[in-house]
Amino acid sequence: MKTTRNKFKQSLFNPEPSFGLWVSLADTVAAEISAASGFDWLVLDAEHAPNGVRSLLTQLQTVAAYDPPVMVRPLESEPALFKQLLDIGTQTILAPMVETPHQAEQLVKAMRYPPDGIRGVTTARAARWGLVDDYWEQANQEACLVVQIESSEGLANLAEIAAIEGVDAVFVGPSDLAADLGYLGRASHTHVTTKVVSAIQTITEAGKPAGTLGLTPELADLYTSAGATFIGTGVDTILLAKATSALAESFKEKSAH
Repeated sequence: MKTTRNKFKQSLFNPEPSFGLWVSLADTVAAEISAASGFDWLVLDAEHAPNGVRSLLTQLQTVAAYDPPVMVRPLESEPALFKQLLDIGTQTILAPMVETPHQAEQLVKAMRYPPDGIRGVTTARAARWGLVDDYWEQANQEACLVVQIESSEGLANLAEIAAIEGVDAVFVGPSDLAADLGYLGRASHTHVTTKVVSAIQTITEAGKPAGTLGLTPELADLYTSAGATFIGTGVDTILLAKATSALAESFKEKSAH
């Protein structure tokens, strides 16, 4: 058995943009529905969703039968947290709130086995419990680190962070960035979107793929025009909340007449 190639990492330099979905319901059925829905990639979120290692494992097992590659976002960008995520089969980690080059360098090391990094060695699901013949030769190559820039400090250090070898891509988080800039809850404010566009251009000038959230077609168009190649377009929890509220309201309005 050979190492499974990281489809997300391979897609990063495709000329056409890709579109993904945040999966935050922490449920295998929701993850499976999302995997079958036609998105190019998914993010299993453990930063703002009630996910632990076991729930992430079951979701990874479920969506493995489907096409979209998966990123996992941990609770925080802590090297110790990366070990279990990588061992359960995560190939791409979306590291939240990266603000300095030193922090990014430590995360690069956490993604890789020695001598290139500090990842602890064990035989786990990632290696199919020893059944993957070339795992040790391919693991570092297939690992993909996407760092998330979400603050003014991160923006100030963005060019240096993006230039670090082993940072495979950079994702700009508009919501936390908006809050840090004084626009809490207003990620689509012009001042915020201008910062995001500028950040995308800085990332691409460094030769790295850039991603961000574009929750409307207009924002997605703006950011892809600036050079972003992977766009998060929605969150399953928000989609469910809006759809159920709209359905309930439509029946209440009809009965009121």
